[in-house]
Amino acid sequence: MRLDKYLKVSRLIKRRSVANDACDSDRVMVNGKVARASLAVKPGDIIEIAFGNRTLRVEVTEVSENAKKEDAPAMYREL
Repeated sequence: MRLDKYLKVSRLIKRRSVANDACDSDRVMVNGKVARASLAVKPGDIIEIAFGNRTLRVEVTEVSENAKKEDAPAMYREL
């Protein structure tokens, strides 16, 4: 699954367009490297997102095309 879609489906970022903007401005890293929105995400990947002065670091545990609001937190584990 594309990184921008994963960020939206997992509810880490609210909208896919916002996820695209974050990737374009180098605020998203996957496994320690700056990531583009088109990067394929797989279980085990470590995603870091810079939100202003705070950085969110999560490990991908599951990839699914769609998830309900209550199921979305099961797609990742905060580190």
